[in-house]
Amino acid sequence: MPLTKDQFAGVMMGLAVGDALGAAWEGMTSDLIFEMGPADKIVEHASGREIYYTDDTQMTISVVQTLIELGTIEKHYLARKFAENHPDRGYGQGARRIINAIGAGEDWETLAANVFNGKGSLGNGGAMRVVPLGLFFAPDLNLVAEQAALSAAPTHTHEIGVDGARLMAVAAALAAESAGQPFDRQAFLTQLRSFAETEEFQWQFDHALELEPHQSLRSFGCSLEAQRSVVTSVMCFANSPDSYPETISRAIGQGDDVDTLAAMAGALAGARLGIGGVPKHLIDCLEDNHQGQSFLLDLAEQLWRRYQLGCASA
Repeated sequence: MPLTKDQFAGVMMGLAVGDALGAAWEGMTSDLIFEMGPADKIVEHASGREIYYTDDTQMTISVVQTLIELGTIEKHYLARKFAENHPDRGYGQGARRIINAIGAGEDWETLAANVFNGKGSLGNGGAMRVVPLGLFFAPDLNLVAEQAALSAAPTHTHEIGVDGARLMAVAAALAAESAGQPFDRQAFLTQLRSFAETEEFQWQFDHALELEPHQSLRSFGCSLEAQRSVVTSVMCFANSPDSYPETISRAIGQGDDVDTLAAMAGALAGARLGIGGVPKHLIDCLEDNHQGQSFLLDLAEQLWRRYQLGCASA
């Protein structure tokens, strides 16, 4: 069955809300978040104050716009989109250097391949922006993985950074396809494991398959490296697939790179649950500037309409 408009909207709101709620706690330890929050109270957001997203959502906008305009990922086109959509949203040092080079018309491909001691970035930046792509190309998981790798290319060339993007996109497709059905956690993780190309992710999914939902996720990490955050976010979703608040509470409770953890986990929850699964009062708290909640919801609808064209021609 084709995916719904609500699922595309759920991804964008699930991502942006998780990103924005986590942003204020980025870099803090899990113990400190527990003492000051705890995470479930943070997610309740009883104050009702306006919340603001970061580069996770900002870079996702460029991926979505590229898909709307081209119907596929073309890395040079996407790179230009990153340069066009580049306000100060907390970009990492490596990404900022590459995007500035793109905007200046410099050789950004060589730069991207040689950042971080000449090895390319293995960060989670490719993964944090890729969930809408997973829906757009579902249910063809091989195509999802291929397009996700292309979407990582402007900023991430290290095999781990690319693998993280591929796996997050496939997780999104699987989460979306599971909508309306009982969630089979073991089958979900097993299928994801089959797409892991690097030893780091293969080991992590092997370990994930041995864990019960209540067990600690600390062994998977919570930092900005893809192999220290992607599986963590996947597990936050897989352990609470029918509750957006529980999914992002667990992500935020991990500490460290909490905005990205919550953005990725929240987007996966939105893919399965649709926008109805994201608490309305949290959406209402999300900024609504020129690229705020109204813009994101409109973008989600445009992407869904472009996706429908592909379904009709299939």
